[in-house]
Amino acid sequence: MRAPPRLYALVAAAVLSVVGTALVPTGATASAASASATTTASVAPADAPSKRSMPSMPSKASKASKASKATEPLRPNAAAPPKLRASGNKLVDENGTTRRLLGVNRSGGEFMCVQGYGIFDGPVDDASVKAIADWKVNAVRIPLNEECWLGLSHIDPAYGGTNYIAAVKALVARLEAHGITPIVELHWSHGTYTGGDSHCPDTAYATCQKPMPNARYTPAFWTSVAQTFKSDQAVVFDLFNEPFPDRATSDLTAAWKCWRDGGSCPGIDFQVAGMQTLLNAIRAAGAKNLVLIPGVAYSNDLRQWLTYKPNDPAGNLAAAWHTYNFNTCSSESCFNEQLAPVIAQVPFVAGEIGENTCSHGYIDRVMAWLDAKGASYLGWTWNTWDCSSGPSLISDYNGTPTNFGVGLRDHLKGMQ
Repeated sequence: MRAPPRLYALVAAAVLSVVGTALVPTGATASAASASATTTASVAPADAPSKRSMPSMPSKASKASKASKATEPLRPNAAAPPKLRASGNKLVDENGTTRRLLGVNRSGGEFMCVQGYGIFDGPVDDASVKAIADWKVNAVRIPLNEECWLGLSHIDPAYGGTNYIAAVKALVARLEAHGITPIVELHWSHGTYTGGDSHCPDTAYATCQKPMPNARYTPAFWTSVAQTFKSDQAVVFDLFNEPFPDRATSDLTAAWKCWRDGGSCPGIDFQVAGMQTLLNAIRAAGAKNLVLIPGVAYSNDLRQWLTYKPNDPAGNLAAAWHTYNFNTCSSESCFNEQLAPVIAQVPFVAGEIGENTCSHGYIDRVMAWLDAKGASYLGWTWNTWDCSSGPSLISDYNGTPTNFGVGLRDHLKGMQ
């Protein structure tokens, strides 16, 4: 998901001028203790959902498990989520049972901190996590901001560095207490970018989606994340939200080489950290956790994913894909042509599925197709934004679904 970050700031400023109050409780620090409490803005963040409403939005292993093993979703409220690993084109747990990740995204950690309003958008306490679990969700994807995690100097210390990390760790622990697999994902990153589809060309700060990770900070981010969670292999790592090096150059081969190898990439202003570099950083830190690696074209194009697949000494990779009704690859014929070859060889996780219709006709089709393939998927997003511009699954944090969210909720509950 992409977002024009200034929109939230403008809305926030307007609210402040009217009510004269801070967007977050004053005097609160995001210490390990306060991280377990709710961190909320007083207005819905208009910046994040609006990214899906823009009409110019671009198109967005070892042996397989034995047939005698049961195939089942992870169960919410279990004692603990499983330690997942890739086995052929399936995800399996410690016992070799085939598993699928079926859940939601929980946006906020990518934008609230860098804009100075908190760490998460809305509550992330136990009650709010239980509401997620009540949808029979078994996985939650948590978008993050590398500048906030690393505590760079322009980030409010209350929302960055050790305080930010403590808040993320607390949310991860809360999810795991409900048997939910946490997927930690790098969403916004550093780097000046002025090329095609640039979203914040006037700043290098991590205030929007960039086409690729950067060599300056992203390897350090993943080294730190890996060190933080390497003892907990129930945590899944998602390398980078939605790469789009193909929007910076018309040379698709060069774009895929940039995607894997990084360096000086055509059309990109900064030194890029490729997927291989980031994977190397994670493994060098001693983490063997499952790693999700997205494609190009905002994770919607996986046609050359197998050709440029990074080498993983741990053999624990899955392909990540995003799909919305306005993407280029949004039909079953495209799924069969472009995705089926990937799904045949590696585990497959649709990290974001959604539509901007305030209905669920598109995701119903997507879920049916992925179900038939035994693949995983997560809806965007568990935030109380507008269903057409988010799109948002819920209208309140008790889990009341929007017309869009009804489709995902009923489908997940019907699978139990």
